[in-house]
Amino acid sequence: MNNTKLISKNPNARHNYDIKDTLEAGIVLYGTEIKSIRKGKVNLKDSYAIIKNGECFIYGMHVSPYEHGNIFNKDPLRTRKLLLSKKEIFKLSNLVKQQGLSLIPMSLYFKGSFVKVELGIGKGKKLYDKREDLAKKDAQMKIKKAMKTLETINTTDYHKREYNQMQINKAYNILDKLNSELKKGGTNE
Repeated sequence: MNNTKLISKNPNARHNYDIKDTLEAGIVLYGTEIKSIRKGKVNLKDSYAIIKNGECFIYGMHVSPYEHGNIFNKDPLRTRKLLLSKKEIFKLSNLVKQQGLSLIPMSLYFKGSFVKVELGIGKGKKLYDKREDLAKKDAQMKIKKAMKTLETINTTDYHKREYNQMQINKAYNILDKLNSELKKGGTNE
């Protein structure tokens, strides 16, 4: 049975990258780093992975020094080796070189007693892609909010019901406009 416990997520991964696929990898850590990770003192925000000399490494992953580790503590931002098979490394290497994809650590979690990294394989988003995603998310939130308020309104209160119906129609119009712009190939900005 696979017991997985999430330790940390990369908050910027899905915002800054269009993730095509994910891959699980082991990671080489020292004892004090494991103790610090068990306390949740790890940050994946600015981290990335690269393939160098047939091996995969993770850069920028911050593991805070263990409080009781004294001389055994390692550099918090040191380069850490990822454990992947040669076949997986070869596949990733080809994707990175030929298609221009990036390797992004998505999350760090325990699988049993081992620490694993979920690597995302994706392409960086442009600024207009991020704007489109935010606009779509905003329109969907407005629709959900309007639907929820419509459900809670008493049917005898006609004016409120009419106002919320206008909000729903407005949100649907925004979403339709966004979808049509996306089909055309982008926004008009």
